[in-house]
Amino acid sequence: MKNVVIRILIVDDHDIIRQGLRRIISFEDDMVIAFDAKNGEEALKLLTEHQIDVVLLDCNMPIMNGIQVLKSVRDQGINTKVIMLTVENDRKTINTAIEIGADGYMLKDSAGTEIVNAIRLVYNGEKYIDKSLVSILFSHIKIKEEKALSVLDNLSKREVEVLIKISKGLSNKEIGQQLYLSEKTVKNYATNLFKKISVGDRVQATILAIENNIEEYYINKYR
Repeated sequence: MKNVVIRILIVDDHDIIRQGLRRIISFEDDMVIAFDAKNGEEALKLLTEHQIDVVLLDCNMPIMNGIQVLKSVRDQGINTKVIMLTVENDRKTINTAIEIGADGYMLKDSAGTEIVNAIRLVYNGEKYIDKSLVSILFSHIKIKEEKALSVLDNLSKREVEVLIKISKGLSNKEIGQQLYLSEKTVKNYATNLFKKISVGDRVQATILAIENNIEEYYINKYR
């Protein structure tokens, strides 16, 4: 059986960023750079004319920015996973991308291992958020104590523990290692708790957890 190769589109208006991403991905046997583009207009044309599995999409570009491209992709029903590339102070743009429905969010200067890990995760249907972005993105969200009591009380102690780890940007495998659970068990906990708190993915769960000050909630209830 032929191995699956993930077809990737890199979109960034800086040559050095595109070259850097190309080099990182070139070492991976299960990935190939199908195309690259220097602005959103070029990217959208490629996405509508070719089969692309994952696009690494810069938020801020000339002619057509990443948010506009993401919205067009979602509106047109293009079946491509989208990872937004951002810088630390681009919180507002990334929160907009969350609302539109990007599949991943990461910093441009992320380690190569994180980049290829993110590509594989979103290709396989998971959401990805760079660990260093979690506190940056949601530090402005106010704590809502009443909501915490009504939503988080539906979760078991173990589900709260898993949600805390998710809110820190850990993968199911990393959570399993820290809580001494199998990766499959963590995935089952995540699926169940997402249903209980009425969210669709890890990013929405992270937002809810931070909005409701989940670590303080855990300490008050279980310690």
